[in-house]
Amino acid sequence: MAIERSPLEALADALEGHPQRRSIERSVVRLLEIARNSRDPDEWRLITGALADIRDGLDVFAPHRQTRKVTVFGSARTEPTEAAYPLAQELAHEAARRGFEVMTGAGGGVMEAANRGAGCENSIGLNVDLPFEQHANRYVNACDGRLLHFRYFFTRKLFFLRESDALVVMPGGFGTFDELFEALTLIQTGRTPPIPVVLLAPEGDPFWGNWLATIEGTLRERGLISPEDTALFKQASSAAEALEQITHFYRVFHAVQFAEEKLELLLHCPLPADTVEELNRRFDALVDEGNISQGESSDRNGILRPCLRFHLDRRKVGLLYQLIDVLNGLPLEVPPSIEQPGQRVCTPPPAP
Repeated sequence: MAIERSPLEALADALEGHPQRRSIERSVVRLLEIARNSRDPDEWRLITGALADIRDGLDVFAPHRQTRKVTVFGSARTEPTEAAYPLAQELAHEAARRGFEVMTGAGGGVMEAANRGAGCENSIGLNVDLPFEQHANRYVNACDGRLLHFRYFFTRKLFFLRESDALVVMPGGFGTFDELFEALTLIQTGRTPPIPVVLLAPEGDPFWGNWLATIEGTLRERGLISPEDTALFKQASSAAEALEQITHFYRVFHAVQFAEEKLELLLHCPLPADTVEELNRRFDALVDEGNISQGESSDRNGILRPCLRFHLDRRKVGLLYQLIDVLNGLPLEVPPSIEQPGQRVCTPPPAP
């Protein structure tokens, strides 16, 4: 008679030869450590719910990992008759036409408009269980394998930032500002890589202008944020302008990664030597020690790319955004459309 094996014994067999075995074992040990001290069902409901959210998110996003994504935040209460609704729809339609997938919170209003504009084949919805207001809109609800139902806001926001290559934030309420400020906080503190953040409102709408006046007149004026922190975001008043800012962000810049405690700015093109010298003079305050050097490094897809390498002063992320702006404004020949990983090449600078 066969003896039934425990789930832990089955897990041990399944981990044999797994490349992340050590990390998985550490995670199991931590759960067992919690189990020694916790008998509260609410605590275990939190743990199992968060793990289920993470499992579902990883499963849904796995087939889309190689496609750049634009997340659109905004009010669930925006009506189709308001100017922000067709603007969100146009933005998403044009983003999808340029090869992006469009992510939203899957609700109504601005989110519905964005899913409607992107279409089923280019939409991803990250819904959250709420007692009111938040039901998945019909434009993403019918999309097979493209709608996630999260139990918790924190796991939902984790995947928004983990998977986004750009954020477009439109007028909204507390939820929209929660998403915006969390994104800015994680970018400012270096907990998430630099991505373009565009504040979009219809032409003539003072929503973001009023908000920025408060940020500059209160937070910056009182020294509560650094002067360069307002470089973390841009403003736009049309879909074309917002998309131009997003694609421009990736014109020369590709991504960031850390190697041996140094930041590597992966690029689509190598830079002339005199340009690197000028960057060292202009952005000396960004470097914690040493200087900015140019080299090559493999990205997460194993593609060898030109890069700038330096010790980043992690308190100066706003200045890092200014450096990225300068890089993207350099007169190098690059294709006009945003690439998918590995597809962009450009003309190297002439040899000195």
